[in-house]
Amino acid sequence: MPVTASGNGEAGVEGKVALVTGAARGIGEAVVEALVGAGATVAALDVEAGGLALVAERNRGRVVPYVVDVGDPAAVVRAVAAVEEEVGPIGVGVSVAGVLRHKPVRETTDEDWAATFAVNATGAFTVLRELARRMAPRGSGSLVTVGSNSVGVPRVGMAAYAASKAAITMLTRCLGLELAGSGIRCNVVSPGSTDTHMQRLLWTDEEGPRGVLEGDLGQYRVGIPLGRIADPADIAEAVLFLASDRARHITMQNLYVDGGATLVA
Repeated sequence: MPVTASGNGEAGVEGKVALVTGAARGIGEAVVEALVGAGATVAALDVEAGGLALVAERNRGRVVPYVVDVGDPAAVVRAVAAVEEEVGPIGVGVSVAGVLRHKPVRETTDEDWAATFAVNATGAFTVLRELARRMAPRGSGSLVTVGSNSVGVPRVGMAAYAASKAAITMLTRCLGLELAGSGIRCNVVSPGSTDTHMQRLLWTDEEGPRGVLEGDLGQYRVGIPLGRIADPADIAEAVLFLASDRARHITMQNLYVDGGATLVA
């Protein structure tokens, strides 16, 4: 049957069960809203119970909350199994959960490094692995990892974060190659500066947004050619596209959604 593109409910995710990590706020929350709007039922995972409850309440009956620390592999394994049993077979998986410890390498502690990789890399790996194990025998599914444009260009103070995102970006692409024969697509969406809680933590004064837009010569950072900081919904729309049947012939790709900030690095 041909895929249409005339609006919500026709993207090929309607009726499917989607699992989203980092779902309580920011990009993860926006992804949940986009998937629900397109007709999916979402199992929303996050460590923040309060924010997760609000997302579930706002989408009552369409979002099932699971309080999970994705940095705990055993907890992820249990959660994925619970979703499959309680909600249904997962057809779409989106790994969004991430942490940022903004420090130069010389000030980055062993604990900073380990904590960053536990969530950003190992957490995403466990989610992808558990979903792949279930999707492969069924012969269908779509997996999307939210990476970062810091993978494309060096960033001052973001070595641990960028390294963890680089790891999961290549992991996702390798998994896509392994699963292609099973009809499962694996892609990455790499946002640039996006108006989230994480982004605002980097702003030390009212000039923070302006510095992002114009760049910072002292940190060897270019600005954003499109002249705006992304809204979480901008990232969610890209995720929805790659997760849906509209992208049925796209796999192993890394889509930058950063207003041109990396200059296609």
